[in-house]
Amino acid sequence: MAGPPPADRAAVPEGARRALALLIVLRVAYAYNWFDVGPALPALGQELAIGPAEWGVLLAAFLAGAGLLQVPAGLLASRYGPRPIALLGVTVLGGAGLAAAAAPSFALLVALRAVAGAGAGLFFAPAIGLVAALRPPGRRGIAVGTFSSAFSLGAAIGVFATAVLVPAVGWRTALATGGLLLLGATAIAVPWVPRSAAPPAGARRPPLSSPALRSPAVWAMGFAFVGLEGASLSAGQYFVPFAEAVRGWSPALAGGVASLFVFPSLFGGPVGGALTERSVHRRSQMAVATAIGGLLLFLVPYAGLVAVAAIATVFAFSYGATYAMMYVLAPYLPGLPASDVPLAIGLFNAIQIGGGSLVSLAAGVLIAGPGYTAAWLALGAATLLPLVLLAALPRTRPGPVPGAAGL
Repeated sequence: MAGPPPADRAAVPEGARRALALLIVLRVAYAYNWFDVGPALPALGQELAIGPAEWGVLLAAFLAGAGLLQVPAGLLASRYGPRPIALLGVTVLGGAGLAAAAAPSFALLVALRAVAGAGAGLFFAPAIGLVAALRPPGRRGIAVGTFSSAFSLGAAIGVFATAVLVPAVGWRTALATGGLLLLGATAIAVPWVPRSAAPPAGARRPPLSSPALRSPAVWAMGFAFVGLEGASLSAGQYFVPFAEAVRGWSPALAGGVASLFVFPSLFGGPVGGALTERSVHRRSQMAVATAIGGLLLFLVPYAGLVAVAAIATVFAFSYGATYAMMYVLAPYLPGLPASDVPLAIGLFNAIQIGGGSLVSLAAGVLIAGPGYTAAWLALGAATLLPLVLLAALPRTRPGPVPGAAGL
C-alpha cells in the first residue's frame, strides 16, 4: 500500500479534505481531554483525599494553562507557521493527559493538568489558521464553523465516556484513555497535514510590533464577548444544581436539559460560518446572534421544562454561530497579514477566557448570596452589555464567491 504523500507537497483538493477531516478529529479529541476530568472528580477525590475546594483548583489549573498560552501560541505560529505549533500543542495535551493518569499526588496532578492546559492553548489558534488556509477565501465558513463546533461533540463524548468508564475501570484508566486517543489521532495527522497548506511564517520582528497586537478590532472582539464566554462556560454547569435545588428535578432530567446548553452549538458553528463568509454585515450578525442568547438567559428562572429546553437549545446554537463568525472574520480584518491570524485569534481568545472565568466566578458568588435568579439575570446582562464594543469593528470586505475566476 502506498504511503502518504510527502508532507511538503502542495495540497490538492483531496489532500485538503483529508487534512481538514483530521484537524476536526483532533479538535474532537482535544475537547475530550478538556472535559474528561469532571466526571472523575469524586473517584479521584476519594483516592487522593481531596474535596470540592481542591476540585476547583484542579479545574482552574487547566484553564489557567490554556488562557496563558493563547498569545504565545499566536506569536510562535506567526514566526514558525501554525502547523508545528498546533501539532506540538496536541502532543503536549495528550502526553500530559496520559501522564496525569499516573500522578501519585494531588500536587503533581494539578501541575500536569496545567501542562495539559498549556498544550490546549498552543493548539487552538494555530489550528484555526490551518483550517482557514486549507480553504480558499469564500469557502472557509463551513470548514471553520465545523472545526469550531466540533468542540461541543468532543466535550459531550468526553463527559459521557468518562462517566461510563470511571465506575468500570477507574479514574486513572479513564483519564489515560483520553490522552491515548489524542496521541493516536496526532500520530495519524502528522503525515497528512501538509506543511505547504499553512500560510507562510511571518518575518522576524519584535513581538509587540505585530499588527494583531496593535489592532483595535482584535481587542474589541476580545472584550465584547467576555460575557458570552462566561455564560457559555457557566450555563450548563450551573443549571444542574439550579434544577435540582429550585425545581426539584431528578439528576437525570437536570443533566439532560443541561446538555442542551452545550451540544446544539455543534450545529450553530457551520451555519454561522457559512452565513458570515461572504457578508459585509458581520458585526451585526455577531451582535444579533449573541443578543438572542443573552436575552433568553433572562427567562431561565421563570421557564418550565419545555420552555427552558428550547431556551437552552437556541442559546447554544446562537453562541456556536457567534464563535464561528469571529473566527471567520479574523482573516478579513484590514491590515492583518495571514501570518498574524493565529495571533489575533489567540489574543481575543485569551481575553475571553480570562474575562469569562471572572464572569463565571461572579455568577457563583451571586448563587451563594442572592440566589440563582440573580445569577441568571447577571449572566444575561454580562452577555449583552459588552456588545457595544463591537462598534470598534471596521466594515470588512466579503469573501469571493465560490467558483469565481482566480480561485
